Amino acid sequence: MAYRIAGLAREEFEPLFRLGDDELAARNARRVRAEEGGAPCRISLEEAEAGESLILLSHVSHEVARPFRTAYAIYVREAAGEPPCYRDEVPAMLDRRTLGLRGFDAEGMLKGALLAMPGEADARSRELFGRPEIASIHAHNAAYGCFLARVERD
Repeated sequence: MAYRIAGLAREEFEPLFRLGDDELAARNARRVRAEEGGAPCRISLEEAEAGESLILLSHVSHEVARPFRTAYAIYVREAAGEPPCYRDEVPAMLDRRTLGLRGFDAEGMLKGALLAMPGEADARSRELFGRPEIASIHAHNAAYGCFLARVERD
């Protein structure tokens, strides 16, 4: 079973990095400073360093014309470079968290879900992909609900 996990494109968020606080607020976003272990970046798929500047914004992570369309808060590091792509491995940022894994079919309908405890993300993703109807998996922080990554069949 092959899968891949990629960070979001930095270009999507570049315009936000140049805005002031009032302009960000008008877009329902804000600039924040990372606290220790609490700001997973969706571009770099890494934890932000304590004190690092990020943009906190609402992001549509499941853009479908279905009941499961989803938007929720994400963090993006202002210092993030090009997004990485992991093949058949899970970024450390995901593997150290308890995750809610939601499996969707090609039409965007939820077809399965599992919890993955720290260290289980790879095995639980492979378990969901063992079901042929699962086209992609969305990994969310189980406690806070934040969208962390999309896992695609490769």
